[in-house]
Amino acid sequence: MASERDIFEISGPLHLTTIDWTDVDHRRSVAACMVQGVYIMQRDRQENRHGPAALAPPWWKFFSFDLHSQLIDDADSSIFGAIFKFNPKPDPSTDYALSTNATPSHIVAFRGTLTKGDAFARDLQLDLHCVKNILHQSSRFETAVQAVRNLVASGNQNIWLTGHSLGSAMAMLAGKSMARNGVFLESHLFNSPYVSPPIENIKNKKVKHGIRIASSFVTAGLAVAVKAKKNVQQRNIAPDNSFSNLASWVPCLYVNPRDHICSEYIGYFQHRRKMEGIGARGVERLASQHSFSGLLMDAIGKESHEPLHVLPSANLTVNSTPARDLKEAHGIHQWWRCDQQLESRTYRS
Repeated sequence: MASERDIFEISGPLHLTTIDWTDVDHRRSVAACMVQGVYIMQRDRQENRHGPAALAPPWWKFFSFDLHSQLIDDADSSIFGAIFKFNPKPDPSTDYALSTNATPSHIVAFRGTLTKGDAFARDLQLDLHCVKNILHQSSRFETAVQAVRNLVASGNQNIWLTGHSLGSAMAMLAGKSMARNGVFLESHLFNSPYVSPPIENIKNKKVKHGIRIASSFVTAGLAVAVKAKKNVQQRNIAPDNSFSNLASWVPCLYVNPRDHICSEYIGYFQHRRKMEGIGARGVERLASQHSFSGLLMDAIGKESHEPLHVLPSANLTVNSTPARDLKEAHGIHQWWRCDQQLESRTYRS
């Protein structure tokens, strides 16, 4: 039997009787529901639920979106993403069809890891790619970013990117790729992976802050040493202009402090502001562009790649609502619930 969490009429945001596309809570909820729709599309596929038995369509049709196309992984034929098209249908009983300048014409959504079914092996392989910072080399990402490029090239305006967990990493990479080419897409990134020791879990604030300061100076020092050793053209570390080129892209990043998969983003941005406060902005700016492990690899002549978490700017939303366990803290459902304790802050480089 299907889980109640998959059924829109039971678990969806039915409280959204009208949509205000200028309301940040409404925008976040719609983006999260599109991701849920992709999750359930793959579950429908695995459970052979078709036609009226399929559970996925209400997750986008409720908001007057149509399924434009599915994104299929060529390695296992799983559905990992989808493109949804806003399709205004005048209806006196709903305001969803009212299109404004804030209404997305298309939403490109990516699911995260499924722990059950035939997609798990491929998803797990790509989770490891995230840890190694090589997700951009996968065929799944190539399919994803090409779909985004094609959508942009076709002249569509106001395209959104969204994803959860592994899918958030996919959306972030696609967003970075477009931003480096001067195209800044609104992006809603839920529980995006941040590969790092769990410093944010340290309860003693002085110890936590001290570790972050020491880490910044060591990482910045190593970056200077590596730069002195090799010419920029000969090394695989993104130069400072690559970091600066992303500054105008401000994705919406959603994290839960009890989710160790994404919680380090809290410290990543807060620490940058604290370093500026003690006059060490230059040190932190250099450190925030690199990872210590990547620099070590580069120093010994091994190939390294830009860390996924490198972001000059973001609108960071933290959900401080107590979670029962990691599964709840990492789940997508929290992001459309109306009883959550959310705090948002914008960080710009």
